[in-house]
Amino acid sequence: MGPGPVNAHPRVLRAMSADLLGQFDPEMTGYMNQVMALYRPIFGTHNRWTMLVDGTARAGIEAALVSLVAPGDTVLVVNFGRFGLLLGEILGRIGAVIETVDAPWGEVVPLDAIAAAIERTAPKVVATIHGDTSTTMAQPLDGLGDLCHAAGALLYVDATATIGGMELASDRWGADIVTGGLQKCLGGPSGSAPITISDRAADHIFTRRHTEAGIRAPGMVDGSGPRIGSNYFDLAMIMDYWSEKRLNHHTEATSMLYAARECARIMLGEGLEARYARHAAASRAMSAGLRAMGLTLFGEDAHRMTNVTGVYIPEGVDGDRVRTAMRETFEIEIGTAFGPLAGRIWRIGAMGYNAMQHKILITLGALEACLRMEGYRLPAGAAVTAAIEAWRA
Repeated sequence: MGPGPVNAHPRVLRAMSADLLGQFDPEMTGYMNQVMALYRPIFGTHNRWTMLVDGTARAGIEAALVSLVAPGDTVLVVNFGRFGLLLGEILGRIGAVIETVDAPWGEVVPLDAIAAAIERTAPKVVATIHGDTSTTMAQPLDGLGDLCHAAGALLYVDATATIGGMELASDRWGADIVTGGLQKCLGGPSGSAPITISDRAADHIFTRRHTEAGIRAPGMVDGSGPRIGSNYFDLAMIMDYWSEKRLNHHTEATSMLYAARECARIMLGEGLEARYARHAAASRAMSAGLRAMGLTLFGEDAHRMTNVTGVYIPEGVDGDRVRTAMRETFEIEIGTAFGPLAGRIWRIGAMGYNAMQHKILITLGALEACLRMEGYRLPAGAAVTAAIEAWRA
């Protein structure tokens, strides 16, 4: 019950046990086509280029950034937590000129502040996190794509922590690339990064490929000579692999493709609105239960993610001892925190297969018991009662 990874859905684990297929077997390429179709509604898009990058969620982030950004390009990072800093770290390795528009941890960046920063910096790309688990805040994105495109910029969104649990509206947002991961709200294992790419971004990526490739290198086909600084994360090459051309790039991670496919099938079978409502109910229940214990939540209620809740560790309580007791006594894991929040808050998740009423109630009951073991006084049983009422609200 931390900020991810979380328990995978049993159907996903079963799907991963299926036998392997050759990467050009018609059954395998059929599954690839199914994955593309399944993830379009999950991303809220009609993008042709909706597929997987093999690797953890960070593989998707890096593939997006190294394929969009050339050394010397100005990139504006919307920074409100640990993972905004990560975007800056990756961009620094690319050689980008990095500008930021910032909010204190526990808040989000107002749209007018982003607009002013775009006008000030004239970026080629604007990069943001949707939900940053380090602060448990979700950045509003409606209208951001319009601002970017009016200024001639592309918009990249990292939705690792929200895909499958909060609405993604790639087309409505005007996002050019959105990436995610399986290990949080989608209820799968870490190791595959769903990605969607707009036609605008695809044109930019393919144009950059042919511009930077120049004359084709001997023995290379279809302009696949040296381009960006990474071969593995070159989206132009990965897109060729997922296209009808099936140009070989790497050996597809078959078991992870099975996992990604099953994650999507489970989500769409539940229904998008029902899925988001379940995560919202989980958030209400967790928040209500924690407050009923007399604990204080971290961050702004108006922008809280629905799948992870930050809560201040009570004064005089050893947060690590409580986490250890939760793990050893109840076999429940809750999260610690990064940077300026380290030792100050716990991060408690309710994602995917774990965003269930009974798991939240068990977690709250266990936390109450562990706090009592540390000598913290709180109303007996109040958390579970409050959570039940909030779930039904």
